[in-house]
Amino acid sequence: QVQFVESGGGLVQPGGSLTLSCAASGFTFKDFSIGWFRQAPGQEREGVACIGRDARDTYYPDSIKGRFAISRDNAKGTVFLQMNNLRPGDTATYYCATDLGADCLASVHITGQYDYQGQGTQVTVSS
Repeated sequence: QVQFVESGGGLVQPGGSLTLSCAASGFTFKDFSIGWFRQAPGQEREGVACIGRDARDTYYPDSIKGRFAISRDNAKGTVFLQMNNLRPGDTATYYCATDLGADCLASVHITGQYDYQGQGTQVTVSS
């Protein structure tokens, strides 16, 4: 079955950087778009990045553009989220996920309401 294992979260000071990794299995990784979403306690899910089957197809919400970068390594079945200039408002649990679509056009990449997701990794931005 579709599985994701996220890693790389932690505590970072405002302005700092983190790189999250997500190892995927159980499906033909290279054929599908992969997204990251986050959820803070008491908050709705929020899509933060998507990368399509074609790695040139990416999506970021306006609050993220210029600070986060998503990439993928099809040979290793892994997707990465490089996060720079982190802010306290970025504090959340971050999940990687897929809707088994090929691109980043679907609304799930905005809402974070994916069909398949991992267990998440906690990111805390605090001084």
